[in-house]
Amino acid sequence: MEEFQNESLAGTEITKIGDPKDDDISGMTPAQLEEAKAIGRRELIASLLGRALDLVYLVSMVVLIAQPDSGYMLWLKGFSDSSTVQLTLLTASIITGNLLVSFPLSLYAGHILQHQYHLSRQSFLQWIWRKAKGFFLEMIFSLVLVIILYWIIWMTQGWWWLVAAVGFFFLSVVLGQLAPVLILPIFYKIKLLDPTDQQGPELNRIFKQLTGGTGLSVEGVYRMDLSAETNKANAMLAGLGRTRRVILADTLLDHFSLDEIAVIFAHEVGHHVHHHIRKMILFGGVYSLTAFYLCDLVVRRWLEDTGVVANGLDYANLPIFVLPVLLLTIHLFSTLLEPLQNSLSRHFERQADRFAIDVTQHREAYLSAFSKLAKQNKDDPRPHRLEVLLFHSHPPIAERIAMARY
Repeated sequence: MEEFQNESLAGTEITKIGDPKDDDISGMTPAQLEEAKAIGRRELIASLLGRALDLVYLVSMVVLIAQPDSGYMLWLKGFSDSSTVQLTLLTASIITGNLLVSFPLSLYAGHILQHQYHLSRQSFLQWIWRKAKGFFLEMIFSLVLVIILYWIIWMTQGWWWLVAAVGFFFLSVVLGQLAPVLILPIFYKIKLLDPTDQQGPELNRIFKQLTGGTGLSVEGVYRMDLSAETNKANAMLAGLGRTRRVILADTLLDHFSLDEIAVIFAHEVGHHVHHHIRKMILFGGVYSLTAFYLCDLVVRRWLEDTGVVANGLDYANLPIFVLPVLLLTIHLFSTLLEPLQNSLSRHFERQADRFAIDVTQHREAYLSAFSKLAKQNKDDPRPHRLEVLLFHSHPPIAERIAMARY
């Protein structure tokens, strides 16, 4: 549900752009293009179904739970007099219910479909284990965040939305620092790039050359064991401050030339030079402020319309049962804001691409690198413009190659 503040290259989601006659702009054969489009269509359908399912689920939670005399709320009150215990059980129930409802679609999109097109190397048990780790991590974070949010509401009352927005802004900074150190290693084997490796000394020389004069200080360059579970390639600039590091997947290090890796690394340096991570954190702060203020308006209106309050909302005793209303409001606001966020992200990616070409002068390496990414990740080079506008955080391979070529 939440995204960490890391800039990833591998989301090579793409749009229809460029000269229509340039059908081979990505370097794919007709068979490869057909396969990429087929998996792209299936992934899009699965994504749309997942979004619809999430919406229906949250609306159902509002209808079934967001009333003082709902059966579940009466059971919670009978189970414990503690508001915090009730809130913990309600949050855990909503998260678990969402997992159960979405599991079949998640299994199809995340495991079956990936094996169908030879993108995944995970066994079913490995996929289940990863899913379980993600679920428990989400559960812990959600419980902590929801309880803190309610405590803020109970204590700061009418100004809760401002206090919560400031708190969540600083939390996003902390998570940005901790993600590569504590969270990513839960899912991937990550180790410092070995200087004695065949590519090690040359890569370190290239990286030092590219970061010179940029003010970018990285804790290290790391190799991520991605080949154990997928054939896809990936690279990212992760972390903030002293934890900032470059992470390169082994699927990229083992199949791309030094010049291609240099261009990809320069792309990540471009994110730093243009302050993209800071800007996205700032965007997240504005988002939180707006979302929480909107939640305040919606909750007050909901409680008035349902007759729970008549003479003004007593924030110090905000009912537990409005949690589904809060979650639905945030979900709808996030959905409406997603195209704007994606547009900003695509703009940042274009800036990083131009920086990579300008600083390395490896135009041909850039072209070959992104052509390889398209083939290796089996990305559709030309999905519909509307799909890109609404859902894609990265510009298309076709657009990126056209930019470099022309």
